[in-house]
Amino acid sequence: MNETVDRYLQAGTRANTRRSYQQAIEHFEVSWGGFLPATSDSIVRYLVDHAGTLAANTLKLRLAALAQWHVTQGFPDPTKAPLVRQVLKGIRTLHPKPEKRAEPLQLRELEQCVAWLEREGEAARVAGDHPRLLRCWRDRALLLIGFWRAFRSDELCRLRVEHIQARAGEGMQLFLPWSKGDRDNQGQTFSAPALARLCPVAAYLDWVEVAEVTDGPVFLGIDRWGHLSKQALHPHSVIPLVRAVLLNAGLPAELYSSHSLRRGFATWATRSGWDQKALMDYVGWRDTKSALRYIESTGQFPGQLRPVTGLESK
Repeated sequence: MNETVDRYLQAGTRANTRRSYQQAIEHFEVSWGGFLPATSDSIVRYLVDHAGTLAANTLKLRLAALAQWHVTQGFPDPTKAPLVRQVLKGIRTLHPKPEKRAEPLQLRELEQCVAWLEREGEAARVAGDHPRLLRCWRDRALLLIGFWRAFRSDELCRLRVEHIQARAGEGMQLFLPWSKGDRDNQGQTFSAPALARLCPVAAYLDWVEVAEVTDGPVFLGIDRWGHLSKQALHPHSVIPLVRAVLLNAGLPAELYSSHSLRRGFATWATRSGWDQKALMDYVGWRDTKSALRYIESTGQFPGQLRPVTGLESK
């Protein structure tokens, strides 16, 4: 009975959140030498000791982990003490740190990456290099779906073939049983357009055809011999994958991360005239603050894509 309850309790918390919280608890107990259950005084000392080295947002995450541990273990939550909150506020004031943000992948840069992948893919096809063709077509589909749907890396890695309906020249529907914005785990269906160029639908159909993938995860690992893994790509592998494509396409890869796709789409949509509500609805943001963090407001993108269907400038 307890094992069953634990399984459902774990399912109620995101895997990434569980890992972050576990690392935070280990840092407090093992690295810093704190004791659990903790007192508000020890929490304050912990914050002060790391005030100059950890960002305030990181410390806030550590407090959330400690709070959850105390609540689930049946202890009073020491992080709610007024002194703790005041000290955290003081750290924000005395140790301001700019938030690190990935560079948005602009449309022209996405086009440069896709052009390189298509040249490499066609060369691999002519040469009979099936492993290289697989990697090119997988990476192209990942970049284009990731950009036009503004998906996070973990969302890309959780896409499954049986949850996608794609029609060439029309569009595609992608279902995710849960996502960060879907806090009640109701599941969400996302649409992506068929485009005259940089088309996510065509890229997806090319990938599943050449890979002969009919069910299971969409984006799979590929070994040097072209064998497909049965497991989906790990979210942490998306950043090196994206950077490798950028580097080969002649772009400064170190400036970008998997968030660059999400930020790139948000920036493109804003410069293309989408209003804030339309962008928030499309991406799945619930609050304005989240949306603004992803939008690069300077400059103008010269030109528009001509969509086959959908994704017109709002």
